[in-house]
Amino acid sequence: MFDPRFITNAIGRSAESPLDRRRFFQAASVAGFGVGSAVLLAGQPALAHESGSDDANGSPSDSAILNFALNLEYLEAEFYLHAVTGDGLPDDMTTGKGTRGDVSGGRAVSFDTPLIRKYAEEIAADEKSHVAFLRSALGGAAVSRPQLSLDDSFTSAARAAGLIGPTEEFDVYANEVNFLFGAFIFEDVGVTAYKGATPLIRNKTYLDAAAGLLAVEAYHAGVIRATLYALGVNTPSIYPSVQKISDARDSPDGSTDLDQGIGTADTANLVPTDANGLAFSRTTGQVLNIAYLNADEVTSGGFFPAGVNGKIRTSAHSH
Repeated sequence: MFDPRFITNAIGRSAESPLDRRRFFQAASVAGFGVGSAVLLAGQPALAHESGSDDANGSPSDSAILNFALNLEYLEAEFYLHAVTGDGLPDDMTTGKGTRGDVSGGRAVSFDTPLIRKYAEEIAADEKSHVAFLRSALGGAAVSRPQLSLDDSFTSAARAAGLIGPTEEFDVYANEVNFLFGAFIFEDVGVTAYKGATPLIRNKTYLDAAAGLLAVEAYHAGVIRATLYALGVNTPSIYPSVQKISDARDSPDGSTDLDQGIGTADTANLVPTDANGLAFSRTTGQVLNIAYLNADEVTSGGFFPAGVNGKIRTSAHSH
């Protein structure tokens, strides 16, 4: 067993400030654990109970960044949970600061492929856990679930991508392929969002948590991309359809051509990387351009009809 003085010194070295160290000890005390037990609880960051403020350079606080991530996790959790259970998050996981919104759309998908259903169930459980984790880490600073669209937003996205005509409707829950197209939108954006946000986090404890979330979202994206590619073997039209979604996703977040589809029948592109084999990043503004389905500087739209909750809520002017 570690010596108590060694554990205390380790906390002192890893925490960013005296406040962080107090949080660590308080969390251990409230939970009824000794300090040694608290340190050995894998994956538990220090709790962030205050809302935080921007630093002198105007950079968002760590809690603002985590709340931005929580908004995205609310969206993903509701999307997947509705697909596999027909219901969303329980009410006690949707409260917090800001206006709590309803969820429009969403229902259980009639999966034809048992393996795809199992993938969806696992990802849904992960996303629900992400919401619980971030809410716990933020404590009283956690924002509530904003208003979410799981119906009109997908129709707008599908029209923008050219998957359907200007007067057609797109039901993301109608079948497993439509569901995978919707998942493709979210997962790749989630990876680039966490990649872009991690350099902004100053507290190493929170940075470790964000890195863990990024890794899981990357696993999810890999599963979705590989599944779509496999389906494309027998249904080749899936490849150009995914590319249209990728191109549409690239359109509102600026002039750079970073987003990538899954390849063609001849060449797979399951891992979207740059010339150095690295994943690319999106700023919070670029992420909101996609989430709001708008290339302008706005504060609402698309999947978040009333905007996200928290301090980071404005998309970028990408023209």
